Amino acid sequence: MGESEARDAIAGYLSTTPGAHFSKIRDDLQLGTGETQHHLRRLEDAGVIERYRDGDYKRFVTAGRFDEFEKRALGYLRRETPRGMLIELLTNPDATPGDLAEALDVSAPTVSKYAGQLEDAGLLSRDDGYAVERPETVLILVVGHADSFGDRARNFARNADQLLDYRG
Repeated sequence: MGESEARDAIAGYLSTTPGAHFSKIRDDLQLGTGETQHHLRRLEDAGVIERYRDGDYKRFVTAGRFDEFEKRALGYLRRETPRGMLIELLTNPDATPGDLAEALDVSAPTVSKYAGQLEDAGLLSRDDGYAVERPETVLILVVGHADSFGDRARNFARNADQLLDYRG
């Protein structure tokens, strides 16, 4: 793959898989580590993409496309359990921690751990049960990029119109 082709592939990939981390980009596009670093740096220098830190990960998005909340949301949507929790809460806003644990086939302490992380990131409120912050934004991110999030997200996206209230 030539230099221009590799950069086009990375830019195109990030338009459909925003918030992907370095290793995912490298592996999914079957590029070498140095080659991936080089092209990401060049795209970032050219203002095509932007990089942000998410814990231990360097994540990448198309430049100027997402605000800080959306970038944080994308980072958590790239993780299986937090993504499942957010999708489940968008589907069933009254879900309890026990409901989430059962739906995701994880332990209650796992739900509690991720709920704390999601709350710290500003994506979840735990004031009166669990509630997704800016649910419309999270829903749009999940639906818009469902193919990059896996089967649960694809199934959610197929039925998301039922969650919307058009009565205004």
